[in-house]
Amino acid sequence: MTRFTGFALGADQEEWCARLRALAAERLRPLAEKGEPGRVNRPLLAALGEEGLLGRVFTSGALELCLLRESLAYGCTEAETALALQGLGAYPVLRSGSDDQRERWLPGVRAGRTVAAFALSEPGAGSDAGALALEAVPEGAGDGGGWRLSGEKCWISNAPEADFYTVFARTGEGPGAKGISAFLVPADRPGLSGEALDMLSPHPIGALAFDGVPVGPADLLGEPGRGFRVAMDTLNLFRPSVGAFAVGMAGAALDATVAHTAARTAFGGVLGDLQAVAHRVAEMATRTEAARLLVYAAAEAYDADARSPQVPRRVAMAKLLATETAQYVVDHAVQLHGAAALRRGHLLEHLYREVRAPRIYEGASEVQRTIIAKELYREEREAREARELRDMQEMQEMQEVGEA
Repeated sequence: MTRFTGFALGADQEEWCARLRALAAERLRPLAEKGEPGRVNRPLLAALGEEGLLGRVFTSGALELCLLRESLAYGCTEAETALALQGLGAYPVLRSGSDDQRERWLPGVRAGRTVAAFALSEPGAGSDAGALALEAVPEGAGDGGGWRLSGEKCWISNAPEADFYTVFARTGEGPGAKGISAFLVPADRPGLSGEALDMLSPHPIGALAFDGVPVGPADLLGEPGRGFRVAMDTLNLFRPSVGAFAVGMAGAALDATVAHTAARTAFGGVLGDLQAVAHRVAEMATRTEAARLLVYAAAEAYDADARSPQVPRRVAMAKLLATETAQYVVDHAVQLHGAAALRRGHLLEHLYREVRAPRIYEGASEVQRTIIAKELYREEREAREARELRDMQEMQEMQEVGEA
């Protein structure tokens, strides 16, 4: 694997990543190839559980999660996606669930027996969590009463085959994000139905319909009205690792391109001897390395202080650059391979279909740019206000000295 990173990874980390890439290629990829595109691959999940990788999602820091996802993506994108979706759906249970919820659901998730899903997006509210319309209508009186969920969710990974869903609905404690609560909803609840969606990428994705689905206080994840924080805590952890997924795909495409252009003869020599080809490969390698370093740096910042006000900006930058870079690298890899890369079953044909989705999932690139700009202007405003306050204090001190 082509890696030039100067990031301080230890020898044990590098060795672990190499083992993961080999495992993905030798054991997990054959299982992925036997699966049905667009459906949950339970044998693949079971293998991830047997290897202890699903459990690592819940015990790893952000950097280790990035190394895990990048390494799996390099050797088997389906395995990486299956692991990530388990983590995305179950992490809110780990962080905000009750002891009963964790004991009931998480052992099965870690073993690959229980399929989890993160049900946030809606037809009219993709990345805007504050605009959710799924309604939780109160039922019963007093604090012991429950709710009925009515509405739709769309673009939900692992739907409709998941065993439980982390669902975000409007309970109305306040406007916008303040009125969102999170619930753990088992798939067999009455009134819950769904359908699979046929997507460009082979991920299992579907839509859910809630027709008065009953939920109670025991199904809450955290406190009523605090669901937006549950969602953001999850996304802030997983967004830099989406970037790691993209870097893994870019790395696989880059290595395939270097090997191909070093051996393919054309115009009296190998392709790599042509300056136009060599320069393009150099650009692919440079962008991949820059994206990798930004992803690692964002993950390290998250691990140092997940609540730091700089984390959302750094995470957004990492996700933005990595996913856009992967699209660039895979596209140019296809171009340099020629028609062979378009044949179904070719590594790059597979990556070309896979690489498009991460620029949209878990916050589209446009959303990441909005987050970055918002945080930059917030920092500038706070710095300006601090300067103005300091100037006022200095003037006041000077006046007091003059009066004395």
